[in-house]
Amino acid sequence: MALLNFRKKDNAPATGVNPELETFLDGYSIEVMPRTAEKVEDFKALLPKGTRVYIAHIEGTPIEDMVRTAKRLAEDGYPVMPHFPARIIKDRATLDNWIAMYRGEAGVDQALLLAGGVDQPHGDFHSSMQLMESGAFGDFKRLHVAGHPEGNKDIDPSGGTANVDDALRWKQKFSETTDADMALATQFAFEAGPIIEWADSLKAAGITIPIHIGIAGPAKLQTMIKFAIACGVGPSLRVLQRRAKDVTKLLLPFEPTEVLTDLAAHKAANPDSNIERVHFFPLGGIKTNANWAIENGGTSAVPAAQTS
Repeated sequence: MALLNFRKKDNAPATGVNPELETFLDGYSIEVMPRTAEKVEDFKALLPKGTRVYIAHIEGTPIEDMVRTAKRLAEDGYPVMPHFPARIIKDRATLDNWIAMYRGEAGVDQALLLAGGVDQPHGDFHSSMQLMESGAFGDFKRLHVAGHPEGNKDIDPSGGTANVDDALRWKQKFSETTDADMALATQFAFEAGPIIEWADSLKAAGITIPIHIGIAGPAKLQTMIKFAIACGVGPSLRVLQRRAKDVTKLLLPFEPTEVLTDLAAHKAANPDSNIERVHFFPLGGIKTNANWAIENGGTSAVPAAQTS
């Protein structure tokens, strides 16, 4: 498929794309890691200029690799949003050094702040709230924080959502005092119902931070199940479990078409919904995810005037 101009071919059937899904995919973001980014020869052949690209910082990844990836993407014309996992940052001096490297090398002015996936903090920080309180990101234009549509057992080990809810209320208050634009970038889920119910509950509770809903990109079913279990995906895991019982589909890639079509229909019927954008976790590869998005109408270009 020719992707250079990111438009449908003139002879492509107009009925091939769901218009609600196309609208919902507009401005989607995508996540990469340095080691996966290295496998992509040319991002510009996959992602239009303007796509927000998160860079996941996994424990043990040297900051130099992170910054090198950020610089490459920024030079290609992409707004870069690196992860800052609190629990792997030793102290304020380390945090300041990371920020200085990102800003100096790649002009980074946006970040995803999160606790991080390690049990024991490596130093002074253990939560994204501490990073926000530090003031180190005071001149950043955009700060995203984590959302958990199906809860998070690392934060609420006994079940429920009490601690997660307290953190969201704190972040809501912070969003009302900072000059940075904020959003909730969520863990991925596979079923629209729990996502919509969670988003509606936030709105009812006065949490108005826009939601960028996490979606797992196309991948082998076995890969999807492995990541879902590792990441603590909850009720919507049943979607994969049902699929696994169908031997006719066991070897076929699992695609996010159903969950995104349902979410797109909900957004079209409820334009004031706090679910505003899609954020892809390319579990089956960046190229596979990008091509799927384009085939379904997603240009992924973020208009300069949009801030949500």
